[in-house]
Amino acid sequence: MPQIGWFEILIIVIIAIILIGPKDFPIVLKKIGSWIGSAKRYISNIQQEVSNITDETDEMKPKKVDKEKKDDDKE
Repeated sequence: MPQIGWFEILIIVIIAIILIGPKDFPIVLKKIGSWIGSAKRYISNIQQEVSNITDETDEMKPKKVDKEKKDDDKE
């Protein structure tokens, strides 16, 4: 996976300022930041849901095992 250093980021910013214009550049940065924040919240919500589902299934497994052990003890 290629690595991006500070020099490459500086070149990208300079090109973006030239293409977008210095007047609209802060607006574009704010919009990109908003999109990144939304994506992070979305991913966090998905991770939380997966964690909740995993916790629920972990809670169900011991009950099932205990029930099977009790059935074996009766025989």
